[in-house]
Amino acid sequence: MPAMVAEFENNAGASLVNARDSEVEPLPISPTGAGRAEAAGVDEILTAVGEIVYEWTIADDHIRWGGNAAEVFGLESAERISTGRGYAAIKDPANLTTRHDAVLNGTAGDPGTGVPYEVQYALLPDRPAGERRLIVEDIGRWYADPNGRPGRACGVVRVINERHEREQRLAFLSRYDELTGYFNRQHLLATLGEALNSAKRFRTAFAFMIVAVDNFRAINEAYGFETADQVFAAAARRLRAQLRDGDAIGRYSGNKLGIILMNCNEDDMHAAAERFHAAIRKDVITAEASSVAITVSMGGVGLPRHGRTVNEALARAQESLHRARASGYGRFVAYTHSAGRQAQRRSNAALSSEMVAAIEDNRLRLFFQPVVDMAKRQPVFHEGLLRLERVNGTIAPAVDFIELCEQLGLIRLVDKYTLGRTLEMLEAVPSARVSLNVSGETVGDREWLSRLADVAVNKPDIAARLIVEITETAVISNLEEAANFIATIHDLGCRVAIDDFGAGFSSFRHLREFDIDIIKIAGEFVQNLPRSRDDQAFVKALIELARTFEIEIVAEWVEDEETAAMLARLGVDMIQGNLTGLPSPDALGVAAARSPLAPKAG
Repeated sequence: MPAMVAEFENNAGASLVNARDSEVEPLPISPTGAGRAEAAGVDEILTAVGEIVYEWTIADDHIRWGGNAAEVFGLESAERISTGRGYAAIKDPANLTTRHDAVLNGTAGDPGTGVPYEVQYALLPDRPAGERRLIVEDIGRWYADPNGRPGRACGVVRVINERHEREQRLAFLSRYDELTGYFNRQHLLATLGEALNSAKRFRTAFAFMIVAVDNFRAINEAYGFETADQVFAAAARRLRAQLRDGDAIGRYSGNKLGIILMNCNEDDMHAAAERFHAAIRKDVITAEASSVAITVSMGGVGLPRHGRTVNEALARAQESLHRARASGYGRFVAYTHSAGRQAQRRSNAALSSEMVAAIEDNRLRLFFQPVVDMAKRQPVFHEGLLRLERVNGTIAPAVDFIELCEQLGLIRLVDKYTLGRTLEMLEAVPSARVSLNVSGETVGDREWLSRLADVAVNKPDIAARLIVEITETAVISNLEEAANFIATIHDLGCRVAIDDFGAGFSSFRHLREFDIDIIKIAGEFVQNLPRSRDDQAFVKALIELARTFEIEIVAEWVEDEETAAMLARLGVDMIQGNLTGLPSPDALGVAAARSPLAPKAG
């Protein structure tokens, strides 16, 4: 910009910036001849970027503007703003500060080189109907007169409407959610923290609630994300209409809202929840694409009684929401203290720390149990069963920690560790054939598949000796994702087994839809087989259907010869259980699979 100003001064013959005091004789503002053409070119450039140069002599209140002032400001003539008073007349009265304030009300003195200033304000010139007011940035430098007071100011006015709107939008988004217009998560939690501090200081009570739109994923899938967003925003507006002055609402997460109810005890919180439910249920929400009826689940906590920090408040509201959703849709649960839950949380935290430490210290162990051929009673492969070696040296079975790892979000970490150990073992024991269990969470884990793929591509013999076991419930919970996972496993050269088959009570059509190599009949249908006609009928039907699809069959939890003999008569291929071998960390060191699995026909 300084180069443009200098060029304007040289072409116009007016010294607008370097003048030392008002005694310098001003040159004509309108050049002639070639100088006028060059100045016009400068004006065009300045107009294109929305800038105007000026000089303001304060003693006579005269302002000399660049030749583009009328065009940029949208005035018929710049004569109207040729004085400071005239320029002030087109300023927005709501301005908090202006150039006049920056120059005449400043405290700095002129050291001889002028005093810089920079200020933003709004103008309200005569604009065509519907056009916005002008937001301008005024940057310049004032010079003192012989008495040391401001004598003249030179600078540039720049129109910054677009930049101002961007800055305003960024400022808005720093505090508010774009979809709903209410607090975003960061500002909601900051407000919650302020409310907690105030409540503890003045000994008052308030409540925090988390509200979740029920079945929001199904709404997304059925109507699309745009409609789902409209439904969520409409639900937020209905809830906001039920709040009092001083209460707050904000977006807590994708389908959840957080509500702060000031001066609210636990009885008041229950009453508020009823109002919220009624507001949501009163009629359907109309979106552009369709009309949708929704319910919401809510969890709330009274503060600061049941939470002294923001993290405690969030954890207990979340816990209450989880309990509400576990009891059905459209429910509200308020947090209540429970010694049992507190003990369970401490236990969960201890186990979580123990599992992470066990992974870091290589204290997760694989024990191997043989899966034997029914006729020859020789191992066909071994199933890798996870065990936890505790710090005191005792060994804990998977049943003691796997389910909790799933609840605490540690299962993917455990599955990745187990995969690594299994692949290492298969490389170390070339004769071994092993099956490896994966959780439902891992079925969608691209990183887990990528690690397996790295080994399978470089060492296909290892992949050929690996069987990946998935539970039936993991398959039916997300059919499309499971189908992709199974296809990828086969592409890598591994085989796939469905574990605990029958426990999920799924229809047998899944055997046809997925390219399954092996099914393992859930042990609960095997352990009492000789004494249960129902179990016998179920197992017989399952075996006959599996035969139709040429799928191999393993029966788990086989404990005695009577059960094994019955399974043999029914046509089971392989059995697994204490009858044929207990899990052992040394099983693969003394016994290798002698009977390779035949490739599946077709």
